[in-house]
Amino acid sequence: MKMKTYRIRKPKVVVLGGGTGLPVILKSLRNQGVDITAVVTVADDGGSSGQLRDSVTSMAPPGDLRNVLVALSDMPKLYSDIFQYRFKKEDKFLANHALGNLIIAGMSEMHGSTYEAVQLLSKMMHVDGKVYPSSDEPLVLHAVFKDGTTAVGESKIALDRKTIDHVYVRNLANDDEPKAARKVVSSILEADMIVLGPGSLFTSILPNLMISEIGQALLETDAETVYICNIMTQKGETEHFSDAEHVRVLHEHLKQKFIDTVLVNTETVPDGYMDFETYDEYLVQVKYDFAGLREEGCRVVSADFLELRDKGVFHDGEKVVDELLRIVYGAKIK
Repeated sequence: MKMKTYRIRKPKVVVLGGGTGLPVILKSLRNQGVDITAVVTVADDGGSSGQLRDSVTSMAPPGDLRNVLVALSDMPKLYSDIFQYRFKKEDKFLANHALGNLIIAGMSEMHGSTYEAVQLLSKMMHVDGKVYPSSDEPLVLHAVFKDGTTAVGESKIALDRKTIDHVYVRNLANDDEPKAARKVVSSILEADMIVLGPGSLFTSILPNLMISEIGQALLETDAETVYICNIMTQKGETEHFSDAEHVRVLHEHLKQKFIDTVLVNTETVPDGYMDFETYDEYLVQVKYDFAGLREEGCRVVSADFLELRDKGVFHDGEKVVDELLRIVYGAKIK
């Protein structure tokens, strides 16, 4: 008698964010037997990305998208090194531009869409997963501070080191309410797990959530929603925040508690290890407030997630992903 065989589908994991933290998680998550979707912020207005989005009409900033594509690609190292190559500061109009940013800019102009450019590059670069900009239009991040003053632009928000009350996003071109890019909302609603972070709370994570369609999808999804809390606080954003305060800000912005699980690093950064001149946006280690996290309705997973390298403090991608896999395989897969 022929035995029946059953195939368990890959769990669907959606990772939202931007900055340097997102690629660390994605690189470790790749080839782990999960269906990955990366949703990447498009509110960056600094450096090469900011210059290009101001130069190429209706182009979303490419820097975070570039890093995510490389993290999920199985290209030989030589090719990824070429894609990541950054011109020297002495190179006049090419100064400090990453070659991959220029490629994304060119393809965005060719196809009239950053979204389409990223989908084509995903095929060319043999990306293991799906990569979507959170919106197909470049966005402007606005901050309202506790004292009632405001700041406009992701790169401007932290400069005066004021306490942020809330942030919101608008389209760069017309100041309208932004729309989510294609397939972003459906990916969130169909996911088994949503991962937020690690990354700058107000300038990498919240710009995605402040697109109303994305925020609403996060409230409606049945997926396990996991927040990877930052290890260090940041100047002008989360100065002296506890882990619970990070979560509270997320909940306040969506006006509802939606984080199910929080990953918290419990390993101490050694005194004198960190080079604060190189990593000048960081202040002190995030404080623990497990009682506060429970008040926010979160399950807490605390462990040593710390990686020390290059006189900087990072999440250990392998350790974080091991925990994410335990969570997603322990949850019921729809």
